[in-house]
Amino acid sequence: MSSTPQHGTDHTLAYPEPPASPLWHRRGTKARPLTPEEQRRNRELLVLAQHTPRPRSRTTKTRPEARS
Repeated sequence: MSSTPQHGTDHTLAYPEPPASPLWHRRGTKARPLTPEEQRRNRELLVLAQHTPRPRSRTTKTRPEARS
């Protein structure tokens, strides 16, 4: 008896991912590296964004016919 489960296995996961689209590859010169000051600023903005509540979406408005 083998230790790997034979039943309930998702066989689609056994295949490798297809190669990335050629459109994803950037042609030309590479982007310049960020300066230490830009890296510090990005870290500060990331920390701020992670601790700031997200605004509520406007798609939750009730329709006029639903109000009664």
